[in-house]
Amino acid sequence: MTTPSSPDPTARTVLITGASGGFGALTARALADAGHTVYAGMRDLGARNRQAAEDARSYAGEHGVDLRPVEMDVVDQRSVDRAVATVIEEAGRIDVLLHNAGHMTIGPTEAFEPEQLVELYETNVVSTQRVNRAVLPHLRAQRDGLVLWMGSSSTRGGTPPYLAPYFAAKAGMDSLAVSYAAELARFGIDTAIVVPGSFTVGTNHFAHAGHAADTEVVAAYESEYAGLVDQVAAKLADLAPADQDPGDVARAVVDLVATPKGHRPFRVHVDPADDGAEVVNAVGDRVRREFYRRVGLEDLLQPALA
Repeated sequence: MTTPSSPDPTARTVLITGASGGFGALTARALADAGHTVYAGMRDLGARNRQAAEDARSYAGEHGVDLRPVEMDVVDQRSVDRAVATVIEEAGRIDVLLHNAGHMTIGPTEAFEPEQLVELYETNVVSTQRVNRAVLPHLRAQRDGLVLWMGSSSTRGGTPPYLAPYFAAKAGMDSLAVSYAAELARFGIDTAIVVPGSFTVGTNHFAHAGHAADTEVVAAYESEYAGLVDQVAAKLADLAPADQDPGDVARAVVDLVATPKGHRPFRVHVDPADDGAEVVNAVGDRVRREFYRRVGLEDLLQPALA
């Protein structure tokens, strides 16, 4: 008679936002392959992301892994709450939360209507607060967990023009992540920020990017900056090596989840274009560490251990 195998003690329950494509889908599959139970948050499973959900289920069946699409619209608190409740009901807990949902825009900054910036901040910044308010009570009760943030080298590295609204939103998310790290540490909750660079293959960021609504202003800028949108995309592609692999971002997340609490790096850069963000972030994070020590809050630099 075969003895049933014991559950893997290193397996975790993971919730990922914005997992219909790009880094989110790649990471969901990589984590599932590593033996974790992964809930891939996607909006509109019945229509817009129906194929993405079917692809995730097919991947799970073909590879014998636990990858589950879950309806989650990060700009709708009720949808977020329902998704988190589903995970808790089915899995009993959440161990890892990955903030991955995001959207890029391209165009002259002046040509974006204020409402477009509000919408962009809703998706890239405010959504993380909605999800945190649904998930963190569970992590605090467990006095354990890992919150991962999918950042961007654009918050500190080279910043080409025509991407300002997106860069500003990602910078806002990064600032939230840094503050949250200290505020969650005494609850035993760990934080790490993954910092991808400008991958121009495998993510469709530029293909799916939004554009400025004020066409008159766009035309005015085109008279002085003709073709700049295409130039930016092409130059970023030129900076990255031919063998750039967005799967490296997913593998970095898998490594972070596998690393014991208290030993994880605060940031992990995965930047094939090497735009300088790693250098600047190293200075900023060092200043943060030194300041916390100066004011007697050094314990907030690491999660409390049980």
